[in-house]
Amino acid sequence: MRVLAAALCDRASVTPEGKLDLGGVFHDLYAPGFPAKQNHLMLVLCLEWDPGDEGRYHFRVHVKGPGRRTTLTVEGHSDVSPRPPGRPPPRMRLAMPLKDVVFPAPGRYDFEVQAKGEAMPGPVLYVMRSGDDEAAAAGAGANGRQAAEKAAEETPPAGPTPASRSASPP
Repeated sequence: MRVLAAALCDRASVTPEGKLDLGGVFHDLYAPGFPAKQNHLMLVLCLEWDPGDEGRYHFRVHVKGPGRRTTLTVEGHSDVSPRPPGRPPPRMRLAMPLKDVVFPAPGRYDFEVQAKGEAMPGPVLYVMRSGDDEAAAAGAGANGRQAAEKAAEETPPAGPTPASRSASPP
């Protein structure tokens, strides 16, 4: 089994033909403060099962932040049908909305996929403090910086701070 595709984006769907349709793929979020809360993001995965797999398989996606601490776990299952010889292996396509995801600290967040006793890498997200010289130097771009500044202006004094691509503290 393997991960064929993994992404974080603003919008995603699975077409009737089984294609993944993604929009607004991102790898970085900027927040004016921490903990930060992202109001909405889509987790997209395509898992290819082994050719002989069939039945119900449970999977988990652990979001591991700085220090490899798990900050969120998403669970689900896939019903896998057998495939005749000569056909591609069975696949699971997932476009899952995640709401109000909290990122406790700035840093790297790894989305780790677990199924059938195996751990596989998924998407990686960097959550940074907006306005950091490092974030600007890393290529946040004008749009990313403007969104972070706008999010900071809209953040109430108490509670999470919105980030651009909008992660906000809870």
